[in-house]
Amino acid sequence: MTVLITGANGFLGSHIKRSWENRGHETIEIGRSAQNQIQCDLSNEIPVLPKVIDYVIHSAGKAHVVPKNEAERNAFHEVNVTGTKNLLNALDKLEKKPKGLLFVSSASVYGRQTGKLLKENSELNAQDPYGKSKVLGEQMVTEWGIENEVLIAIIRPPLIIGKNAPGNLKQMIDAIKKGKYRNIDKGKARRSMVFAEDIADFSPSLLSQGGIYNVTDGIDPSFNELSAVIGDKLGVKIYNLPLVLAKPLALTGDVLGKCFGREMPFSSQKLLKMTNDLTLDSSAAKNIGWMPKSVLAHPDLWL
Repeated sequence: MTVLITGANGFLGSHIKRSWENRGHETIEIGRSAQNQIQCDLSNEIPVLPKVIDYVIHSAGKAHVVPKNEAERNAFHEVNVTGTKNLLNALDKLEKKPKGLLFVSSASVYGRQTGKLLKENSELNAQDPYGKSKVLGEQMVTEWGIENEVLIAIIRPPLIIGKNAPGNLKQMIDAIKKGKYRNIDKGKARRSMVFAEDIADFSPSLLSQGGIYNVTDGIDPSFNELSAVIGDKLGVKIYNLPLVLAKPLALTGDVLGKCFGREMPFSSQKLLKMTNDLTLDSSAAKNIGWMPKSVLAHPDLWL
């Protein structure tokens, strides 16, 4: 089969590309760099695609950035919404449409900072530019799939991890290396996460079934459990910061953030994330064969 992959040089996209090629399928990469077979900036171009494409996996997107100004906020819409629109416009020009399309969305569409075992039918309350852009992207591919009779699959992953993963886990590991990390309130809060390679290996099943799915490792490690694994691996002792001391430090971070116009390493927003559960229910994915690895049981895959 021939699979078109956007963002194939990104963190998740590279895992997806490798997984399909290991199965003997042909992959066609589309992206901005010269490494791609189709070099195109989807945020402002409609690419010319090969005549025959069996499946499309749209993993390209802008993430892992806290916007500091209006231009950076608009960039989420340009990349994640306009980019999706331009991809769909390119697919419209094909005489034969692909059999299926997988859209990599995000748990950010729920717009929640706290919650336990959120299901796919939970309200989409995203208020931030990233979450809003993913909600719009989901709507666009769903409508396009109905109009063109193409099977659509959507995944809403939480934190995606693996070797050299970007995002919050990298920040946590770096802070522990420097001795600057502290668990708050004994690190009891739990967070959903998932291996990139598990998503990649599951993508054929998603494309054959269609639908919307949360994908997590099913364990949802606590900050204490996660930091203990990292600390053991690095030989660093992890300390606890009582909540009564963390709150005034977070408020200080808020004030400094406003003064300097940028996010501080510690703030009320980060305190909220570190002291409240935010987990997803991935039972719908398990019903179609999802069997993920535990993050805690396989530190060699991400440390």
